[in-house]
Amino acid sequence: MSRIGSLRVLSFAIPGLILTVAGGGWWYSQRRPLPVPVAGFVQDVPVTVFGLGAVEAQVLSRIGFEVPGTLIDLAADHGDRVPAGAVLARLNPISQQARVARAEAAVLSAEAAAARADAQRERAEAQFTQRQATARRRRDLANRGVGAQEAAELAETEQELARVDLLVNAADAGVARAAQAEARANLETERATLAKHTLRAPFDALVIARSREAGTALNPGEPVFTLVAPETVWMQAFIDEGRAGDLALGQTGMVTLRSRPGRPVAAQIVRIGLEADRVTEERRVYLRCSTCPAMPVVGEQAEVVIETGRLPRARLLPEQALHGFDGAAGTVWTIEEGRLARRHVAIAARLVDGRVAITDGLPEDVALVSQVGARFTVGRAARAVPQP
Repeated sequence: MSRIGSLRVLSFAIPGLILTVAGGGWWYSQRRPLPVPVAGFVQDVPVTVFGLGAVEAQVLSRIGFEVPGTLIDLAADHGDRVPAGAVLARLNPISQQARVARAEAAVLSAEAAAARADAQRERAEAQFTQRQATARRRRDLANRGVGAQEAAELAETEQELARVDLLVNAADAGVARAAQAEARANLETERATLAKHTLRAPFDALVIARSREAGTALNPGEPVFTLVAPETVWMQAFIDEGRAGDLALGQTGMVTLRSRPGRPVAAQIVRIGLEADRVTEERRVYLRCSTCPAMPVVGEQAEVVIETGRLPRARLLPEQALHGFDGAAGTVWTIEEGRLARRHVAIAARLVDGRVAITDGLPEDVALVSQVGARFTVGRAARAVPQP
């Protein structure tokens, strides 16, 4: 074959070879069965929700004195357990003790004035009784013509004056008794104020903070101690509203304190808040620890995982493998009769690891794609590759 003939053969062969290679590449990339990871069935799937929160106390009091004064004695400190009614601190009582003594003297004076008023009232009663009898006798004598009419009228006038005096003395006695009651009330007030110079524990408590020391001048209401009731310590967690629908009282959760990483403790839901946070769109859930190793630190951060149910059998799919997911349903890729297809399915539950559980809506022989590829098209040949 001549050189020119060879060139002609090559001119026809090369384009054909290029077309053959291009066609083979197109078939390999577009028509060959695409290996696709699929989600298998998982048995006994726990459905959990995650929340962040902190250790709190249902009963926590920052207590101080109701009256001003100088702190002279402290009988409790950080970490002490105190029974209800135990003395915690005292203010300088000297000024108030003087007020109590003055109030006691005022009571004695009022009692004496009341006794004097009662005596005067009794004397006025006796005088009225005497004048009444004299007026009655002289009127009787005057009516019989034995005594003078003028004497009878004078006796009746004296009787009326005695009656008026009796009314005045009775009123004075009432005023004296009112003054006596006021003095006694003032005394009780001063004694109550004196009692407020002693600070006592309002309940069986643990002292978690002492914020003032002896010698400090205090204003009313200024906190001296922070107390908690240890049996009321619980965990407050904030749960996303979108995952809080299945929460219920009594459900079990695992609480991990920040100071004890990797050592979760069991807890139980004892309260679910009835008002959600409008800004963070979260609900407050309270769990009480049943096996706490020690008194946790109030305010310490905690992580909470709560089990809201279990699915006997489900296929688990990453949320990013869903299209149009609205929290309850979405569109998934499937392999049906060896080709890619799409289906709209309902979601049974969302898991804390970012996966969703599908329990129904797909036939058993339909493979559920767990990882979506960029070259996915409906009808593309595919073969299922089970995930490990």
